[in-house]
Amino acid sequence: MLSKTRPLIAASFIMLGVSACQNTAPVESVVSQSVNETAEDKKLSQLIDREWKFRTSADKKDKDAAKKLSDLSPEYLAAQNAKRVELLKDAKAINQSKLSAEQKINAQILIYQLQNSVDNYRFKAHQIPLTSESGFHAYIASMAKGNFKTETAYENYIAKLGALPKYFDQQTSWLKEGLAVGNTPAQVVLKGFEQSIEAFLVPAEESVYFKPFTTFPDNIPADTQEKLKAAGLAQVKNSVLPSYQKFYDFMVNEYIPNARKEIAAYELPDGKAFYQNRVRYFTTLDMTPEQVHELGLKEVKRIRAEMETIIEELEFDGSFSDFLHYLRTDPKFYATSAEELLKEASFIAKKADAVLPKYFGLLPRKPYGIVPVPAEIAPKYTTGRYSGASRDDQAGFYWVNTYALDKRPLYELEALTLHEAVPGHHLQISLNKELDHLPNFRRYSYISAFGEGWGLYAEYLGLEAGFYKDPYSNFGRLTYEMWRAARLVVDTGMHAMGWTRQQALDFMAGNTALSLHNVTTEIDRYISWPGQALSYKIGELTIKRLRKKAEQELGEKFDIRAFHDAVLANGAIPLKVLELKIEEFIAKEKAKK
Repeated sequence: MLSKTRPLIAASFIMLGVSACQNTAPVESVVSQSVNETAEDKKLSQLIDREWKFRTSADKKDKDAAKKLSDLSPEYLAAQNAKRVELLKDAKAINQSKLSAEQKINAQILIYQLQNSVDNYRFKAHQIPLTSESGFHAYIASMAKGNFKTETAYENYIAKLGALPKYFDQQTSWLKEGLAVGNTPAQVVLKGFEQSIEAFLVPAEESVYFKPFTTFPDNIPADTQEKLKAAGLAQVKNSVLPSYQKFYDFMVNEYIPNARKEIAAYELPDGKAFYQNRVRYFTTLDMTPEQVHELGLKEVKRIRAEMETIIEELEFDGSFSDFLHYLRTDPKFYATSAEELLKEASFIAKKADAVLPKYFGLLPRKPYGIVPVPAEIAPKYTTGRYSGASRDDQAGFYWVNTYALDKRPLYELEALTLHEAVPGHHLQISLNKELDHLPNFRRYSYISAFGEGWGLYAEYLGLEAGFYKDPYSNFGRLTYEMWRAARLVVDTGMHAMGWTRQQALDFMAGNTALSLHNVTTEIDRYISWPGQALSYKIGELTIKRLRKKAEQELGEKFDIRAFHDAVLANGAIPLKVLELKIEEFIAKEKAKK
């Protein structure tokens, strides 16, 4: 799973309070030009440029923008939405039948992105800037990891620290508005949420916000360093810490006790339309919740049979549930230190690096590292995640959760690493950003059904690449695949079909070897992030089906490296578009002598 701004229902830069301009993407839009460009092509290119400038230049007219956090006032958000509605209308007005093949893809993805932003505003996602895992209060802290090379950069940062009280007040105002109409996360998933706020309530000198003032570049004079340090410390004491304390008190005393008791998205205001909208967005297909649910049950049955075969081969004396209990409780399956877990993940990742040339013709330039999940969010965070680089001078990172080591089984680590690092998220996302012939709105975007489908396919690819030699590790792979199949069942079950949380917990625990801690954190994530969990299996099944089709039609001409390059050649795209591109790939390969 990808980490980013992403684990928010309102997945927008505005809701994080961090300007999109902080992305390393250039402001100018890049659209491939052609001598055969039609009038509609030119119209779309102009619209793409317009939309990108709107997305990245919202604060360009404000000479003090670098000193400010995003405006979350009702007036500003309404104005931003009105502009997106206008852009969406113009995008839909373009005659796609008169576009070039590449521009058709651009048009479809632009509409997909704009429609989602408009839909998020329509369903008032800005009233819920948090999930079971974390929230705006944790993500805004990423500004402390900025590029501090000049005195001006420090002065701008100090000003932003001073703006935090207003930012927290605006977010709290939206939370109160949502609370009044029942538009909140389910109360049950907010149990322990206050710990993620408490993590920031430390002495000022130990705050993550103060860290930039503990070291300075040599080009800043010593006396200036002392002044900046004193000003920074004062802001942390007088602006940052009081903001977190006030937010903590609000969450503990007002918000969590009064959050909605129901877990289903269908129970939210306009909930049925909201959830069906999320299903379409996260799968990129016109599937109903019922269709997704039935597909999940079918996949669960198939994978369960494969898991039973491994248990038989191991000659385990006991039932399926007995075997799961054995995996969850035997100490030999768990690391005894955070260092051991990180080293094992690093070893697997390095082995994966070595097999990439066998399966890919094009590899990304950007490297990646392996680090623990930040301590302030680790207790309620998933077992691992990929965090892409936000600047050109940074690597990507594979996050491994080292909290509660007895809940992080080693038999799952191969599948997790292949998914989050390579050939999964790091490879796909880094290549996407390096496709400089694509317009920026595609290079710097993420389509969950494609990206998470690719991540799950990467786990499966490990079989061919020589991983999962140990039957327990292969069972771990299957439990990860089962986990994604079960998601189709429990997500739709809870949000659209009346399932209880306990029913979902029992289904997940009874069919996967995930630790019970992971089962709980996962189910709570699905409750607070409706529909996202459907991306993985839908995307993976599509990629595997297209590969099988290519293998059957091309026979001896099938080249696995060429196929993978074709899948990744256009960046993250909707699954229907991927199908068309692979059909083109098959036809092109057939034509070769």
